[in-house]
Amino acid sequence: MNILYLCHRFPFPPTRGGKIRPFNMIRHFATSGHRVTVCSLARSAAEAAEAAGITPYCADFEVAQVSEPIQCARMLARLPLTTPSSMGYFYSPPMARRVRARLVGQRWDLIFVHCSSVAQYVEHVLDVPKLLDFGDMDSHKWIEYANYKPMPMSWGYQLEGAKMKMAEKRLARRFDLCTATTRAEWQTLEDYATGTATDWFPNGVDSEFFCPGDEPYEVDTISFIGRMDYYPNQECMSRFCNQVWPVLRARRPNLKLLIVGADPSPAMRKLGELPGVTVTGSVPDVRPYVRKSAVMVAPLAIARGTQNKILEAMAMGVPVVTSRVAAGGVDAEAGAHLVVADSPREQAEAIIKLLDSPAERHRLALAGRERVLSHHAWAQSMTRLDGIVERCMGEFKKRQGTT
Repeated sequence: MNILYLCHRFPFPPTRGGKIRPFNMIRHFATSGHRVTVCSLARSAAEAAEAAGITPYCADFEVAQVSEPIQCARMLARLPLTTPSSMGYFYSPPMARRVRARLVGQRWDLIFVHCSSVAQYVEHVLDVPKLLDFGDMDSHKWIEYANYKPMPMSWGYQLEGAKMKMAEKRLARRFDLCTATTRAEWQTLEDYATGTATDWFPNGVDSEFFCPGDEPYEVDTISFIGRMDYYPNQECMSRFCNQVWPVLRARRPNLKLLIVGADPSPAMRKLGELPGVTVTGSVPDVRPYVRKSAVMVAPLAIARGTQNKILEAMAMGVPVVTSRVAAGGVDAEAGAHLVVADSPREQAEAIIKLLDSPAERHRLALAGRERVLSHHAWAQSMTRLDGIVERCMGEFKKRQGTT
């Protein structure tokens, strides 16, 4: 097939959540013999230059570099409109022109869109089968943000969530099939009752890259991994350091916390002034930090879709203590493959229990990796995707009145 693939962040290098899922799809389509043309945005000259690295995995690509101030202005311009500001943030006139040119100049067998914010480029197309992978339902993320932000920002997030929900329903009706990342996100999509076929397929993890290390772990080290310019990560680490960390240090005075992730805000860097806490900023490879940890924590209060950090830690044989909402995006059982704890007291007790019990830590380390291998392998997920694509083609034929 000749596939036009659009995504909201250029999917190379696949070093963050918004890039990992589309990259693995593109690579799978290409290795399956399909001809894939990728269209996406870059937010800096460096990111645009890195985009060339995707060449071995696709037939062709288009990258439009955008300016952050201009994209923010496009967001603000949509505040009085019914269009979500998110659509403005991911809109680029040059990209729109290039996509239109591709649509006119070539014959396509499938248009695949990852993330609703870039569906705007092809929502008008009627003569090509179209599949929209929402990944996460962004409207619910904005609504959750409103619970943690002061007024008037909370009002803004509520408004964006409401507008995004309307847009998600409208876009779903304009595609032949829509997908999500987890069962929970798929259920939200199903509840929209748009009449469009829906399905889901999980994120995977590269279990050969994210594998256990040879060096022993440090019994008094725990870690958190994630981009530190991302609000859900910031919120959870601020709360953890204020409410849980003092309890842990009182019980184990030598305990260390590694907060590992790119672009920490000033508030996040200030957490590094707490006793035992290190804020690393960007690192070339997160694996050494995770592997030497006795426990990886992911106490997120705001979490949509799959938390790749949880899958990667489990794949490396490092036990995870996480919140119920974050665990909901992973196909694993609480107590069997990871530990779920929500309140500060529950989190502190769960972490201490693992630190004090090497046998329990070893059990979870083995069980967690086995679960990733059996339920979050990219090969299995992509096999599921192949069936979804076939179903999309069938739905398109139904819409066209053919068999």
